[in-house]
Amino acid sequence: MRIRDAALALVLLAAPLSAGAQPFQGPYISAGAGYNLPENIPGPGGGVLIKPGGGFVGLGSVGYGLGNGFRFELEGNYREASLPSESTATVASNSGNLHTYGVMANVLYDLDVGLPWLFPYFGGGAGYAWSNFTRDRTFTAAAAPVVSSHFDSAEGAFAFQAIGGLSFPVPNMPGLIITAEYRFFGIPGDETFHGDQTMTGSAAQVPVSLKAEHQYDHSFLLGVRYAFGQVPPPSPAAAPQAAPAPAVQPARSYLVFFDWDKAALTDRARQIIKEAADNSTHVKLTRIEVNGYTDTSGTPQYNQGLSVRRADAVKAELIRDGVPAGEIATQGFGETHLLVPTGAGVREPQNRRVEIILR
Repeated sequence: MRIRDAALALVLLAAPLSAGAQPFQGPYISAGAGYNLPENIPGPGGGVLIKPGGGFVGLGSVGYGLGNGFRFELEGNYREASLPSESTATVASNSGNLHTYGVMANVLYDLDVGLPWLFPYFGGGAGYAWSNFTRDRTFTAAAAPVVSSHFDSAEGAFAFQAIGGLSFPVPNMPGLIITAEYRFFGIPGDETFHGDQTMTGSAAQVPVSLKAEHQYDHSFLLGVRYAFGQVPPPSPAAAPQAAPAPAVQPARSYLVFFDWDKAALTDRARQIIKEAADNSTHVKLTRIEVNGYTDTSGTPQYNQGLSVRRADAVKAELIRDGVPAGEIATQGFGETHLLVPTGAGVREPQNRRVEIILR
């Protein structure tokens, strides 16, 4: 497969790779410059007629983005290619240039691949191009007159191009984009360049012509594009300041646990009662309820009395911790209101408790 066929296939196959269209809308201008690599230009019959070398390529365009990924633009371009000097047994000297000027109408499509810093694009265009061909060549051979030819001719023809590139938005500069792209540019029709030929010893100029079958160029460019009227993306909304945490309110309920068949306070029980007594001075209350409970391991009558003794033990400790006795109301509930439901005769530790409630 020839280079131009592979390049065209690459550009055309880029379409299915898109993840979505870049949301771009409005007028823009762009410019680019780089290196142009032309193919050999064939003459009638397919033989090589002109062997141009690489040279400069530059272009500028104005366009409009529709906001759905498509862009339309009008482009002016310039390409140059030198004609390398050569010296052979029959060619004494050879020099010249090929300059091509084009006006193109392009359609492009920007892709959104999910990266905010990279947007590939592809497209194509059609238009008209003028080729200015200049060359001076001198032929010589033993025992033959010297023949000189001179060409300085311009021809115009239909032109087309395929485009594939990458655009890189410049951070913090809305609308400004750096581009890197490849273009396949072609003049598919015939071009005939006219010149004249003279021989030593004769002042007569004989008209001559060269018929070029086509021109194909591979261009590699870096450029810049600026879209007017673009605005920066909205900055992330500032996170709402967290409301100051409300002051931690003292607990309104405390549990004091007892050993089996005991009403005596453990060290841990005294710590909890002290905490309840201290916090009772920091909350508004009307009374402190002290409710005693037991598990189901004894008789209901016995458990009722044990729950009252436990409540009284907690009340006495609250008083020692500074709580006025008049603010404390005690009550025993025996084996009713179990914290952990059980059957009869079960020694459940969490049911052997006193609950202090700050009302």
